[in-house]
Amino acid sequence: MQGLHLTADLSNCSAAIHLLCDPEVLRGHCLELVKAVGLHAVADRFHRFPDFEGQPGGVTGMVLLAESHLALHTWPEQAAVTLDVYVCNFSTDNSAKAKSLLQALIDLFGPQGLTQQRIQRGDEQIQWGNEQLNQHSRYAYQLGRRLHSEQSAFQHIEVFESPQFGNLFRLDGDYMPSERDEFFYHEAMIHPAAISIGAPKRALILGGGDGGSAEELLKYPSIERVVIAELDEAVLRIARQYFGSIHRGALDDPRVDVQIGDGLAYVRQSQELFDLVVLDLTDPDTPAQALYTETLFADLRQRLSPQGAMVLHTGAPIFKPEAVASLHAALRRQFKCVAPLGLYIPLYGSYWSMAVCSEHIDPRRCSVQTVSDRLQTNHISELSYYNPEIHAALFALPNYFKRLLQNSDETPHHSTPSNQAATSHARAA
Repeated sequence: MQGLHLTADLSNCSAAIHLLCDPEVLRGHCLELVKAVGLHAVADRFHRFPDFEGQPGGVTGMVLLAESHLALHTWPEQAAVTLDVYVCNFSTDNSAKAKSLLQALIDLFGPQGLTQQRIQRGDEQIQWGNEQLNQHSRYAYQLGRRLHSEQSAFQHIEVFESPQFGNLFRLDGDYMPSERDEFFYHEAMIHPAAISIGAPKRALILGGGDGGSAEELLKYPSIERVVIAELDEAVLRIARQYFGSIHRGALDDPRVDVQIGDGLAYVRQSQELFDLVVLDLTDPDTPAQALYTETLFADLRQRLSPQGAMVLHTGAPIFKPEAVASLHAALRRQFKCVAPLGLYIPLYGSYWSMAVCSEHIDPRRCSVQTVSDRLQTNHISELSYYNPEIHAALFALPNYFKRLLQNSDETPHHSTPSNQAATSHARAA
C-alpha cells in the first residue's frame, strides 16, 4: 500500500522523568497530539516495564490510528526514546499530518541527539536515478513512473517520467535528452555552427535518434536534406512514441532520410558532401566507440562541402579532463580550425564542452550583428537558449578549460589518422 513511514531515535532527552516512565501521562500526551494534527485514534495500549536495579522501567505504547499507527518505547535510564509513525496514503495523503505528529513528539521529549529515517512505501516510493560523473562523483534526479524499458540489440533503453524534466531518456543508465531541458543541448549543438555557415542545405547526423538535432536544423528554410544515421532502430521507435515534444515531427519530415545501421559504414560508402556534420552520439565506451577515432574525423573532413563544418560534444572538462583534452587534441590534428565552446546542461549535471571543426569556418568570428541578421534572414525566432549574445558567450571559455586545451585549438596538423579512439563523456540518444 502507499504510505509514509517515519522513525526517530531520541537520545539525552530533557523531558521530566515521569514522561518516560508513567504510561498514563504518556498516553494522554500521545492522544492529544494525534488529535491536534488531525489523525484519528481508534484504540491504544500503553505498558510499563518493571523497575530494574533501582532504575524505573520504561514504557512501550501504541496508538492504533484509522490511518495506521503510532508506536514508541522509552528508556528512562538512558533518557532515550524511539518513535515510529506510519500513515496510509491510499485514498488521502496524510504525509503532512504524520510529519507534524513526529515533530510534536520530538518537541515533547526535547532530545539533544536525534536520528530520523523516512521510507516512502508502496507505489509512491521515491526513486532516485543516479549517474556517475567519474570515480569520485555522482549525481541523481528523482524519477517517477518508468514508462518504457527494453534491452535492444545494442543497449538498455529506459523512459521515465520525472517531476523536474518531464519525460527523460536513459541509455545504459546514462541520462540523454529530456523534454524540459533538451534545448540547452540541441540548440548549442546546431545553431552556432549552422549560423556560421549561414544557409546550410545538406546535413548528416550520426546518432541523433531522438530527432532533436534534426528538428533544430529544419528551422532553416535553406535545408534541403538531413540524413540521420542511427545505429539502433529502437531509439527512433521510442522517440516517436514518447518524445514528440523534442523532435516535433522531424523524424518523419520528407527532407529527413533516416538510415538505420552503422554510421561508420555509411560515411565510408557515401560520396555525398554535407554543409554540416553532427556527431550526436552516446559515450565512446558504448556502441558509438568506433565513431570517436581520428580515422573517422579524417573521413568526415572529406565529406564536408568547401564551407562546411563538423560539430560534436566532447564531455565535461571538470570531471573528465584527460578525456576531453585527448579528444580535442585529436580534432586539432584533423581540422585547421577547432572552436571549443561550453555551457551548463542541467540534466547532465555539469558544464559541458562541444567543438565546431572546419577547414574554413570559424564561428568565433561571427559578430552579434551577423548572428542577429542571419537569425532574422532564416526566420528563426522561437529559441529557448541560443541568441546573438549567447553565440559569443558560448566560445568564451573558463581559464581552467583554456589551460586544459593548452590554447592550441587553431593549430592544423592533418596527421596520419590514428585508429585509437578518442575518449570523452559525450552523449545524446
